[in-house]
Amino acid sequence: MFENLWLIPLGFVAGVVGSIIGLGGGIIVVPVLTILGFSHTVAASSSLFAAFSNSIASSVSYAKQKRIEYKLGLKLGLMSIPGTILGAFISSEATPSMFKILFGVVMIASCLYLFIKRNMESKSANMTKKMLVISSGISFFAGILSSFFGIGGGIVFVPLMILGIGLSVKHATATSQLILMFSSASGMIAHSLLGHADFSYALLLGIGAFGGGLVGAKLSVDLKENSIRILICAVILAAAIKLFIDAIES
Repeated sequence: MFENLWLIPLGFVAGVVGSIIGLGGGIIVVPVLTILGFSHTVAASSSLFAAFSNSIASSVSYAKQKRIEYKLGLKLGLMSIPGTILGAFISSEATPSMFKILFGVVMIASCLYLFIKRNMESKSANMTKKMLVISSGISFFAGILSSFFGIGGGIVFVPLMILGIGLSVKHATATSQLILMFSSASGMIAHSLLGHADFSYALLLGIGAFGGGLVGAKLSVDLKENSIRILICAVILAAAIKLFIDAIES
């Protein structure tokens, strides 16, 4: 276990980034573990443990800042659970090359999200019956992505809450952490029952992610995101290219 202590700082960095941008730390953890040769199921399941730990810490901090919409978060979180279970089963059938290519696509989409988020404008918050039906379908899809890739699903939930429901960016990213608590918990349970989890990796990542969640939530109050957004995208794109190359060569 001691030779894997580097997972703690990895979890911490992922926790800080995930908490600030509302995506969960999986967008950092999964490519690192995959590039280092971990199986995609171990990478995804370990990342979900980190995302769960991160979401608890972030939600506690965001609750103190009064930025969480609890009713909405609970609805979307619970609606994502069936998708997370399906996502864990699907991940068992994916080949390593397929996973790398698909995750590379998700990473590029995450970069686009980071830049689009700056221009997102909330409308008046309104959860109509029609929007509830649409949200349930989107939450199910986000749950599949969350569990299959180990990313938590924030890349889907944050735009949904801002553009579809009308939350402000700050409230959406905070509420996303509450949602991730449900989606990551159900996903990690499903992966564990399927025998995908390595609990020593998960514990170390979880420890780091918890601390990162506390720090990231505090930083998000006054942080100017533009420079950090550029840095994160540069790292994500480099990792995506590496995944594509590995997939082609394998």
